[in-house]
Amino acid sequence: MALGSLQNVCLSHWQEIAAKLQGHGASRPVDGKSLDLATVVAVARYGLSVQISEQSIEAVIKSADMVQASIARGEVVYGVNTGFGGSANTRTNAVEELQKNLLRMLQFGVVSGPRPIKPVQEASHDEGLNSLIHDSALPLDDPVAATSMPESWVRASMLIRLNSLASGFSGVQENTIRTLQKILEVGITPQVPLKGSISASGDLSPLSYVGGVISGKPGLNVWTRNANGERSLKRADVALAEKGIQPVTLGAKEGLALVNGTAFSCAVGSLALHDALGQAYLAQALTAMTVEALCGTDESFDKFFAEVRPHPGQVESAQNIRAFLEKSQLVQHSDNAEEGELRQDRYAVRTASQWIGPVLEDLHLAYQQIAIEMNSTTDNPLIDPSQGGKMLHGGNFQARAVTSAMEKTRQSLQTIGRMLFAQCTELINPATNNGLPPNLVAEEPSQSFIWKGTDIMVAALQAELGFLANPVGSHVQTAEMGNQAINSLALISGRYTLEAVQTLSQLAAAHLVAVLQALDIRAMNVRFLESLLPAWSTLIDEMLLPHLQATISSSVLQSELWAAFRKSLESLTHFDSPKRFSTAVESLQPLVLKFVTPSADAILALQSWTEECTSKALEIFLRQRDAYFMYPDATPYIGEASARIYRFVRNEVGVPFIGNENITSPRGEIDEFDWGRAGSEQDARKGATMGGMITKVYEAMRTGVLYHVVMDCVSDVAQELDSVQIKSLPVDGVRDIWPAYARSTFADRSNSSDSDSTSGDDKGKIFTPAQGSSSKVTTIVDPLDDYKIDFIKREDESKES
Repeated sequence: MALGSLQNVCLSHWQEIAAKLQGHGASRPVDGKSLDLATVVAVARYGLSVQISEQSIEAVIKSADMVQASIARGEVVYGVNTGFGGSANTRTNAVEELQKNLLRMLQFGVVSGPRPIKPVQEASHDEGLNSLIHDSALPLDDPVAATSMPESWVRASMLIRLNSLASGFSGVQENTIRTLQKILEVGITPQVPLKGSISASGDLSPLSYVGGVISGKPGLNVWTRNANGERSLKRADVALAEKGIQPVTLGAKEGLALVNGTAFSCAVGSLALHDALGQAYLAQALTAMTVEALCGTDESFDKFFAEVRPHPGQVESAQNIRAFLEKSQLVQHSDNAEEGELRQDRYAVRTASQWIGPVLEDLHLAYQQIAIEMNSTTDNPLIDPSQGGKMLHGGNFQARAVTSAMEKTRQSLQTIGRMLFAQCTELINPATNNGLPPNLVAEEPSQSFIWKGTDIMVAALQAELGFLANPVGSHVQTAEMGNQAINSLALISGRYTLEAVQTLSQLAAAHLVAVLQALDIRAMNVRFLESLLPAWSTLIDEMLLPHLQATISSSVLQSELWAAFRKSLESLTHFDSPKRFSTAVESLQPLVLKFVTPSADAILALQSWTEECTSKALEIFLRQRDAYFMYPDATPYIGEASARIYRFVRNEVGVPFIGNENITSPRGEIDEFDWGRAGSEQDARKGATMGGMITKVYEAMRTGVLYHVVMDCVSDVAQELDSVQIKSLPVDGVRDIWPAYARSTFADRSNSSDSDSTSGDDKGKIFTPAQGSSSKVTTIVDPLDDYKIDFIKREDESKES
């Protein structure tokens, strides 16, 4: 693997998505060989439409003619005039009816829909026990989500199957692939069962529902959406009629060609991989932010470590984290740790690049496998035009390559989660967080325990990730009369990988909210110390300087007391503020006595100084804390990458610096609520939950917006290192064209008072979905040569490249 190749691929990938959504990306027609992950994501999740290349149409027509010629010659062709699987020893001349029977045989999945529930108290007891049970039983899970695939999975699958058929090696008719393209374009999405595929002869059953829908089968349902984005279920034949689409009549081999492929496995794997890549780069940003929040060192990411151990992933992650930490005022660069202090950071941050590095390498291989698979012809038999239309019988439908990609990806997600879990708990625990308050409480630690619950939450999520990391491919069962004795289970593996993505996303969201809280507390403490220092110095000069020993200078006393005071404060964060400051100042008395001339006046001065310092420190601290809560801003103290993410979460997502005021019910007690409309609207802006705030960040990940912000940070590193070629392209803002259901998360930003405080550095970024119409973007030149599929040779490759 070339050094930094995954980073280049990912930058290109997210740039392609942004460009496609903004209408500036070059539209690559579906041709069987040029599909990329960005297009799959854009079509599946954001409704992009695609067209079929004219060259592919010509190839499709020729291959369909070759099927007919083969039949005319009397050849025995599997699935054309034979039975299927273990029943391939039968023969038939009813070639078209055979294709219909194939689809009927495969449409065996369980698909539930919503149904009304009648409380048992309202039911008529004359109906009988069975009716009472049926009508009043609440479901154990969401009937639709538990049995049907999400629309995005199905849309991605239709695109990938369309791409495979467009290669012209399967023998389908032109009308068939045009109809498939048309329902994808108009937003008709088949309702496909979630379970039932072993991904042996491809994903037979799921694809049979796609084939049934384009055939207009009344017993199948589809999802459609209205102008407001609201979806509803309709019969397939009704939906086609409403859009003016004529159902297809499947000819020889067409049913088999539609179902005998890996499209669903590859589609689910593609969507899982997209988010997994986002999580891998988010984890690097979170690691840098954790180093800052812990006041750790950037020494762990010195380039020398990678030079003497040059694993590509380690090199890449170390240079990213090191770059993210630049210009941070919280990072320590000194090597003079005092006795009692750790000389180096703990493993969760110190060895992060060595931990993340192998993950990046695994994901890079998974990316290559998925990229090849989505541009492959997966069918049986295949038609080889170079041999005069010879029918070749083989096993290109076996999806083990996708299984391999998904097992690596799921294990990578668990690995990332274990690191983020360790970092998050290190931040929350006062024994390890280097002077932060217990549970990241911004107020008094005896009255608030905000992040204690989050500590439990991330433990639960990481335990679940550990379970999900177990392999799926080792659970193969013999199927279909022993014919499918080995099968890939790729779709099952992909499904569990997406489950792992969701679980890790929740963990990462919790960690991000926690680390931003920690950064705000650090910034608030820096402001407090900056405000206290002048008063502190004045009190020492006025009250202690007259009693100093002749050999002791004022500067020495000031320095010694200030250092000891700060160290004491960091060790007393478990105390409430009054006790914390009184204890910290009192602990300095033995040190003062070492520097003053022994006398009764000196003792009285020391007592007065102790009282004055305690009072002044507490007064300034409370004043600064209140001021910071009103206008929190940690960006002057943190690195540029952390600042960009900080502004996005605080201003765009609307998650504030969290104190009791944010999560306490309005005015304290339930009977004090103002139940009028105006009062209710005001109350709705308070009384939030920690889970609600974490959910906002989680949804920013799930819609994809946060990943674009993270990739802005990575893009900055790439530019600084001159690792990619840059050019400028004027674009409109991504936010304006983001689908309504992806934008709705950020519609209400009532908690943010600084929504217009986006820095100039954020303007003009290709990935951040928050720009105006005149912005500039940085386009990363597509580095697809790193993983080009060299073994596919086409006569027109030189013209198409």
